[in-house]
Amino acid sequence: QVQVVESGGGSVQAGGSLRLSCVVSGTLFSINTMGWYRQAQGKQRELVAAISSGGSTNYADSAKGRFTISRGNAKNTAYLQMSSLKPEDTAAYYCKGSTYSYDYWGQGTQVSVSS
Repeated sequence: QVQVVESGGGSVQAGGSLRLSCVVSGTLFSINTMGWYRQAQGKQRELVAAISSGGSTNYADSAKGRFTISRGNAKNTAYLQMSSLKPEDTAAYYCKGSTYSYDYWGQGTQVSVSS
């Protein structure tokens, strides 16, 4: 059974930092792309950052310069280092691991940024 487990969310003040972690386990095939998405209350889920198996990255404009996505030595792990957090970053953050044929989502971890 495939599991996607996120951790590292929490509550911080504006300007603070958090590091999110994600582990995908149980897949038969290699994870190609891993991504972080977020969904604020009343809004659609949106891409924050993604990283390919080769290390290519893609960021939302709102994340550029503040967030860094990386993968661990075990290619089924991913991290999102978030700095200079703003109240508008408040959302549930979801990790997605993708094989060539399927996407696997985690349950999400809450990030709350107070002003």
